[in-house]
Amino acid sequence: MEGATASRTAMVTAMMRSCHTRSDPKPLFDDPWGDRLVPEAAHAAVRQRALDGKETVDRYLRRQPVYGNVVLRSRYAEDALERAVREGTRQYVVVGAGFDSFFLRRPAFARDLEVFEIDHPATQSLKLRQLKECAIAAPAATHFIAADLGAEGIGAALARSSFRSDAPAFFAWLGVTMYLPMDANLATLRGIARSAAPGSGLVFTYLDKRALVPGAQGAAMQQVARTVTSLSEPFLSGFDPAGLPGLLRGLGLDLVEDLAGPQLVQRYDASGANGLRSTSNSRIALAQVLRTA
Repeated sequence: MEGATASRTAMVTAMMRSCHTRSDPKPLFDDPWGDRLVPEAAHAAVRQRALDGKETVDRYLRRQPVYGNVVLRSRYAEDALERAVREGTRQYVVVGAGFDSFFLRRPAFARDLEVFEIDHPATQSLKLRQLKECAIAAPAATHFIAADLGAEGIGAALARSSFRSDAPAFFAWLGVTMYLPMDANLATLRGIARSAAPGSGLVFTYLDKRALVPGAQGAAMQQVARTVTSLSEPFLSGFDPAGLPGLLRGLGLDLVEDLAGPQLVQRYDASGANGLRSTSNSRIALAQVLRTA
């Protein structure tokens, strides 16, 4: 997310992905890097919270209401990316990348991808410093773009890199929109549509705007809202699922799929092997840049 300091939720998200890899019976992806990218101070804070509850770090992370959302959205995004790669896409843009590790743990299908990470300078500089301290070398086909998308459009940010606007790309924007004001979300969606080649893909997560209405939240969502607010990263906006197709079309995007959290659980953990849960207010959308006639 955009902000003056590195996002604490982004750090915990990275830790959750690694926790899933090592502790869930049937991991949906392999992410051994998340823990290494997160600074020790963040690990220490999570360890203290776990100790306060007399539990292990993994148990603490797994019982957080957002744990399932983090795992499920990561797998969904990678499945959509893999389909795009099979169709010829060779550019992957991670918007609000945080401490994502895809550029390091590339699955076989992603070996030839050019990966572009866009994030706020404060978060990205901390991530790059952590890479250096851990003696981790980023692959040559990785491009870090420091940008405050509240002050600079995504098109302008991409223009400062080797990104090709005439070639198909796939964008992932996960766990960000709910922390931004709506005008910033709309500007980024419009910017993606204008800076990417027709047919390019986009996956993004969002909150059903009804989840922001006081008294309309379930217990799990109330807990999540309290947690992010305590971290000075409160929820600011959501979308109306019913109006999303028309909204996106007006921005230059065509909605392909829009799923609620429980639908993701049914797709990826129907047997309950991993015990993943997700609230109906948490949603993920897949869209394409409209093709010109």
